[in-house]
Amino acid sequence: MTLAERKRQLVANELTEAALQLLAVKGFDAVTIDEIVAAAGVSKRTFFRYFASKEDVVVQFLADMGTGIRAELAARPAEESPSVALRHAVSVPLDACTDHADHAERALRVVQLILRTPALHARFLERRSQWSDDLAAELTHRLERDPDTDLYPRLAAGMALCAFDATLRRWSDSDGAEDPGRLIARAFAVVAPALDAAGQST
Repeated sequence: MTLAERKRQLVANELTEAALQLLAVKGFDAVTIDEIVAAAGVSKRTFFRYFASKEDVVVQFLADMGTGIRAELAARPAEESPSVALRHAVSVPLDACTDHADHAERALRVVQLILRTPALHARFLERRSQWSDDLAAELTHRLERDPDTDLYPRLAAGMALCAFDATLRRWSDSDGAEDPGRLIARAFAVVAPALDAAGQST
């Protein structure tokens, strides 16, 4: 990255951090863009250079959550079962949310905000749909399935993301008391038999 690109990225990160902190504490509707720019120490013009709205800040957070899911699946050993490979893949955003205590607390509040705000939850579901498409495409390639006739890749991707959703919801409802890593392992213990049995069929 050039110096200018690094500077832009730094400003974007500071804006995102300030916005998410405020949104998580005060709620989506209660936070104004004026408060966000004041917390970040930038102008309103600068905010709109990076984001069109408060909602876009959260959408970027969601995009970042999903970064690496398909790449992680592609990187798993070829001999690994579908359930194990998919569990590792969808654990990427969970690991990013909980990589250290301060980050985990902020991520939890943002996840709660998304799940409890209808407009943000709708955007989350849009993003999740893209993750499902990405996982299905990678499974099709990984297992050498026919994308036109084989239902398995899309069904398997959907099952993996349902396990992810259940984990997020339980983590949110427990107010962080439950560990996402253990939750995702429990969720996959439920879906793994179906994933692996169907994954072996032709």
